[in-house]
Amino acid sequence: MGDRTCIIDLARMLNLSPSTVWRLIKRKVLKAHSSPLCPGISETCKMTRMRWVLRLIMDYSIPHDPTYYGMFDVVHIDEKWFYLTQKSQRVYLANNEPKPHRIGKSRTKIPKFMFMEAVARPRWDDDGNCEFDGKLGIFPFTNSAAAKRTSKNRVKGTLETKPVKSVNQIATRAMMINMLIPAIKEKWLPHVGEKVIYIIQDNAKAHILQSDPEWQQHYKQDGFTFVLTQQPANSPDCNILDLGFFRSIQSLIHKKMPKTVEDLSGAVIDAYKELHPKTLSNVWMTLQYVGNEILKHKGDNNYQLPHNKKKNLEDEGNLPEQVKAPIWAVNECTQLYDEWKQINEARGKR
Repeated sequence: MGDRTCIIDLARMLNLSPSTVWRLIKRKVLKAHSSPLCPGISETCKMTRMRWVLRLIMDYSIPHDPTYYGMFDVVHIDEKWFYLTQKSQRVYLANNEPKPHRIGKSRTKIPKFMFMEAVARPRWDDDGNCEFDGKLGIFPFTNSAAAKRTSKNRVKGTLETKPVKSVNQIATRAMMINMLIPAIKEKWLPHVGEKVIYIIQDNAKAHILQSDPEWQQHYKQDGFTFVLTQQPANSPDCNILDLGFFRSIQSLIHKKMPKTVEDLSGAVIDAYKELHPKTLSNVWMTLQYVGNEILKHKGDNNYQLPHNKKKNLEDEGNLPEQVKAPIWAVNECTQLYDEWKQINEARGKR
């Protein structure tokens, strides 16, 4: 594979001219591929991933027509660093236009903010109007401090917005209790039935568990019940935000080209608000298709993200709200998980 990283090396390997190789690429005989570095998956992790996906399928549908839950009672949360700028920014210039000159104090210490984002699945009425856009909020881990001395940028005493340098369980717990829960209560549709909300998060050390003593004092409020659950380890493809929504926000932020950290915070929030609910809805559909790939590959991650032509299906009126899982994959994974569980239980008794 090392001899296939550019057209010239590939042409030399095939004993062809570079122009011939380029024509083969144009004809789609050859294609370029960017190989991502994926997290390693152990056998235990594979079984956990399979079990997690199987629990997303409605129990009564499994024997004959496995179908995923609508997931309308699920909220995905995650944290992400957003950088003030990229090390390299591509733009298109006119022939005689001067090249932009971007400067910064250091290429290795670009200012950044960490944000917690929470999303649910958007809802649409019978006429196709958006009732709920699914965007519950994006919350920066910041604090305000008064400037200690006068400088060319500000006078002494001016409040400055500074990022929290270390996001730990204390900061995460406060964010979820003081920001996330009120946002869900405010934006959740009032006519929805039982309000049991499952909050999916990854296994970061800064996250709290459902058994957290302080969380236990707040997880039931005003008819809502908030249940914290963890996605499988080493599985960013099981979170809506890592799966595609963060990337959409990032692309909009770099178009705004913020100059200061205050501009960055506003740019992130504006980009979050500007994204169309259909973009978020499509990522929820992709999550169900990713679940199918996990089942087909027995919990492994050696697959490409599926592209199911959601736009074409929507134009034709055939876009499903709930994806069906392949029966053979569900049966094989159920049997494989049961066998693995029995072996581990037998080992534990010895």
